[in-house]
Amino acid sequence: MTRGPTLAAHRLPYLPRPLDAFNTAAADEAHALLLRCLRSPRWSRRLADHRPYPDLDALLAAADEAAYDLSPGDLAEALAGESLPELPEDTYSAAHMALSAAQAAYEARFGHGFVIYLGDVPPDEALDRILEAIRSRLTNDPEEERVTAAEELRRLARGRLGQFLGTVASCATSANAPLSGK
Repeated sequence: MTRGPTLAAHRLPYLPRPLDAFNTAAADEAHALLLRCLRSPRWSRRLADHRPYPDLDALLAAADEAAYDLSPGDLAEALAGESLPELPEDTYSAAHMALSAAQAAYEARFGHGFVIYLGDVPPDEALDRILEAIRSRLTNDPEEERVTAAEELRRLARGRLGQFLGTVASCATSANAPLSGK
């Protein structure tokens, strides 16, 4: 039996990845995107100035490295840009009051808003996780909490950058909301 000629392998057209667009964007555009993710002008500018990045993992590594160089003022600026996630409308008013009270106690102790990454937390457990974390971290001394808050900011940045520029395979993409990663 004779077969007809075989067709050449079908190739999908090249579609630019979000990271490609980021790498080639004007500096101000790249900085604005990074500012949405990082909340720190210095952190954002540093990453924008070191483009292009060969892949998302390289960008995430650079973001982590740059975060370790943030001054206390840069860290305060990034923390000031964060807020707790909104609770679902059907959340009991007692839960709103408990969260408000815990957040006020935290801010009074440390002088900045509470920040936590919630990208890996199911939505129905987010409130409990936030309250548990605030109560636990209220026992930290100020330096220990500064380190913890900076780590949470790094985790939020990774999630946000992954969401805007990457794929699920490269990083957790569900962290994104203001503060807490939702």
